[in-house]
Amino acid sequence: MGFETILTKASPQTESLRTTVPQAIVKQFELKEGDKLDWTLTVKNGELIIEVKPIKEVERR
Repeated sequence: MGFETILTKASPQTESLRTTVPQAIVKQFELKEGDKLDWTLTVKNGELIIEVKPIKEVERR
């Protein structure tokens, strides 16, 4: 299974890039605006492996 997204410039003043989280992933993990993602980067056999874990915001009571 794979998803293809396109990187775009986040801001003209920075080198940061952004992409879209595919709708299937948003639904699978019930992501909402404001949720955070924890990114872990590993290089193995010359390939970049990216692990992304959702960090859900705790609702205030």
